Order: sequence, then C-alpha cells, then structure tokens
Amino acid sequence: MKELILVIAKALVDHPEDVRVDVKEDDRGTVYQLTVHQTDVGKVIGKQGRIAKALRTVVSSAAVKSDKRVMVDIIS
Repeated sequence: MKELILVIAKALVDHPEDVRVDVKEDDRGTVYQLTVHQTDVGKVIGKQGRIAKALRTVVSSAAVKSDKRVMVDIIS
C-alpha cells in the first residue's frame, strides 16, 4: 500500500525526492501520512480536493482485501 501511494504521489509532484509516506497504526485503523514538498501540496490535493479524493479512493479500494480501515493524510 505504501508503494502504491509513493508511485502515485511521485507522478504528480515537481519534487519527487521529497515525497515520503509514514505508516501509523491507531484505534481508527492504518493511517498513511503522505509528506510532500511545500510547493507541491496543491498538486497533490487538486482543485476542490479532487486528486486527494481520488488517491484516497484508490487506496481504500486496494485495502478491501485486508478488511482494515485505511486513511491517507496529506502533510506539507
């Protein structure tokens, strides 16, 4: 899952070397924290959050087999 998020995010940004994904487990489920360069935050979020929503949809669809709740947080 982490690799999937990395591949998608690196394709969207101007600074792919600054893309990082941290995985945290908590009571809500698995949280993937996507960190990008400060100037690339808008590219990852997209107009009205459409790209972020699509990224979250792809990740949650890929996580259906694991029966866990998966969330993606975007951090600059």
